[in-house]
Amino acid sequence: MKDKLLLLGDEAIALGAINAGLSGVYAYPGTPSTEITEFIQSNSLAKQRGIHSRWCTNEKTAMEAALGMSFAGKRALVCMKHVGMNVAADAFINSAVTGVNGGLVVVAADDPSMHSSQNEQDSRFYGKFAMIPIFEPSSQQEAYDMMKKAFSMSEEIKLPVLLRIVTRLAHSRADVTISEPIAENNINLDVNRSEWVLLPVNAKRQYNKLVDKQALLINNSEKSDFNNFNIADCKKRYKRGIIACGIGYNYVMESMQNVEEKIPLIKVSQYPLPVQMIEKLSEVCEEIIIVEDGQPFVEEQVKAIAPDNVKVSGRLTGALPRVGELNPDFVRKGLGYEVTEGFAKSNIVMPRPPALCMGCGHRDVYNALKTIVAEYKDAKVFGDIGCYTLGALPPFTAIDSCVDMGASITMAKGAADAGVFPAIAVIGDSTFTHSGMTGLLDAVNENANITVIISDNLTTAMTGGQDSAGTNKFEAICLGLGVEREHLHVVVPLPKNMEEIDRILRQEIEYKGVSVIIPRRECVQTLNRKLRKQKAEKQ
Repeated sequence: MKDKLLLLGDEAIALGAINAGLSGVYAYPGTPSTEITEFIQSNSLAKQRGIHSRWCTNEKTAMEAALGMSFAGKRALVCMKHVGMNVAADAFINSAVTGVNGGLVVVAADDPSMHSSQNEQDSRFYGKFAMIPIFEPSSQQEAYDMMKKAFSMSEEIKLPVLLRIVTRLAHSRADVTISEPIAENNINLDVNRSEWVLLPVNAKRQYNKLVDKQALLINNSEKSDFNNFNIADCKKRYKRGIIACGIGYNYVMESMQNVEEKIPLIKVSQYPLPVQMIEKLSEVCEEIIIVEDGQPFVEEQVKAIAPDNVKVSGRLTGALPRVGELNPDFVRKGLGYEVTEGFAKSNIVMPRPPALCMGCGHRDVYNALKTIVAEYKDAKVFGDIGCYTLGALPPFTAIDSCVDMGASITMAKGAADAGVFPAIAVIGDSTFTHSGMTGLLDAVNENANITVIISDNLTTAMTGGQDSAGTNKFEAICLGLGVEREHLHVVVPLPKNMEEIDRILRQEIEYKGVSVIIPRRECVQTLNRKLRKQKAEKQ
């Protein structure tokens, strides 16, 4: 009898990869993808096999390192949240042109409703753009099973495979039946150099191969066990049919419980779209309703596949909400069925917006910054991605922007170029090494009149306390990039040091050039965990 485990979607993916012969996972932490790598880091078989599982500096370096492992013939996994795909895009798109040697699977964890993100990006567009297969599991069991299939397919067709999940699947649990793990690949360096050296003469040939594979990819989707068409009577005419994608399939199944109406249904969990299935559905339906959690990726394509006399409905037409994640109530309402209303929102329970932890060093940084910034009429503070983004909220309301990883320094530089004074950047330690260093180099090269605050809490705190790539290296990095030693300061953000911090802030804001201040104090959450562990070890 096979073992069953209760797993998060992220954990199912991680265990599926380990049991599929994984040799390395490469990732930068980002909700809702973080638990995949953390599971592999703590898994006993992964430790026994020595599977690589250290965090990378950013998503681009993760993608490139995984591609290097694939070059060597071993199986590699890349994990990131959806906005990380933007960072990895250069290597990701070109990996479809080079092709792969060992199996390479890229997991993109999308976040509909922006539970912890700055946009509602749909990573399926990246897979279509790169012209590679996309898997989109509808359940934790399917997520587990897909890993073995994705790695084997990657090696068979010599292309990377994208696995797209959403927050609701990543962070919910279900029983998963586990299969026996297989061995890792041996190193195999028998690769054709011309396939991997993307000079134009090679890239053109490789791109033609990629285009030629598209018919095979569509045929694989038509025959995939993860895609199915439930219609029995293809001669009957139906008022409507449904195409349900990924987790949307679960929402449809739940919505149609105790419903007598028979509706033809295509479940899609592997792309490119199974065109023949959709054409058959179009022949027997007056309307096709697309249920997909994300942007209208499938809806737009089905409009091109279905004939003009078949109505295509979904998020674009308003049949389903245009933004936010789906749920069974939205789907049931979109299908025209009665929805039972839940309890009204309580007027007693007050909203509780997120806030910086009590005792957090970022609090002292913002207290100091607010005091000094108030002395300047036109001061602007450019923020970044991390816990410290909460400085935009009361009681601090201390930052004026937060756009993407690393943008604080370059936006401050651009504002200074435009004449804004003072232009101040606030960036966290992990975000600085992720994508802030190049911006600082730009600023140094032009001696931009900006003050950069690298708020260092010695960890990647926002996603749970993972290792930060630059810990104990920031002074050396800044000096190496050309920051003048006399304008590089390290302070300890505590109330007792506020007078010194205020003095340094005033001094460096008035300096006409690049200055860097590093407030350094360990995250209170990681410190508390460390102290609890030490206490437990002594008992």
